[in-house]
Amino acid sequence: MAALQVLAARPKRAARLTRNSKLFKTIISAIRQKKGENIVSLDLRKIQEAVADFFIVCEASSNVQVRAIADAIEQEVKLHTGELPYRHEGYQALQWVLIDYVNIVVHVFQPETRKFYKLEEMWNDGGYTEHEA
Repeated sequence: MAALQVLAARPKRAARLTRNSKLFKTIISAIRQKKGENIVSLDLRKIQEAVADFFIVCEASSNVQVRAIADAIEQEVKLHTGELPYRHEGYQALQWVLIDYVNIVVHVFQPETRKFYKLEEMWNDGGYTEHEA
């Protein structure tokens, strides 16, 4: 639940992004490199209350894989775009790591935690796209 609190006190969004943006593509690529599963993106641009343009959600089967995916995302994004996350949360428990790039918020879940929070259901007004692993 602390991860959701991070979203409340964040800076205003910069220019709107698309699925073709370098940041978006780099995040998806980093997740794939570390064998993240059930990768989906939620397009929140038409939802006025949304805290970001996109959520990218994926699963990892263990604490070790959650950390590997989250670390890879941060490293690849910094390398390819020069961007650092505004915040990240969840590195202690490694059940749900949230990486906030303001316009894109990445959620790396373990399967049971993802089922519990049902993030995709909460934001089902947005466009839903599956990305092959």
